[in-house]
Amino acid sequence: MTFEELELDAAEDELATEQAVAKTTTVRGFIRKRVERQTFPEHLPRERVVIDPPTACECRGSNRLRKLGENVTRTLEVVPRQWKVIETVREKFSCCDCEKINQTPAPFHAIPRGWAGPSLLAMIVSGKFGQHQPLNRQAERYALEGVPIALSTMADAVGSARASLDLLLRRLEGHVKAM
Repeated sequence: MTFEELELDAAEDELATEQAVAKTTTVRGFIRKRVERQTFPEHLPRERVVIDPPTACECRGSNRLRKLGENVTRTLEVVPRQWKVIETVREKFSCCDCEKINQTPAPFHAIPRGWAGPSLLAMIVSGKFGQHQPLNRQAERYALEGVPIALSTMADAVGSARASLDLLLRRLEGHVKAM
């Protein structure tokens, strides 16, 4: 009888395996794409600001410089209800004598390595704290105006602006408490 029981158990196991295989689904493999930084909409007007390049090499004073290329820093800026992208161009030059690369420093940003200009930051922060408008509503409004800004990006900008204004807040507190 044990042999018959073993055959019966084996047949049940095969049936269970066939049912399990029938229920399984095949999942395609995928390669995670690298997230690209969001580019600004093409329909926005562009303002190109070219910073004067160096006229002489810093180390030897030679004026024999040749252009190697340029770095373009894009800043999203807003003039009340008028959006534009300011492209600041910093040309790179190489000294023909010593091969040293010369380039003017990058312009100041309220948030280091940030893309939002001071007027846009002021509009986001004053909308959030002064007008009590949540960031998601601001993001929806900007998207309707043709400038989609991610909610997380706006939250990062608010946090960075708060950190930038922390020194001013401490000095103001010190002044008020001293009175």
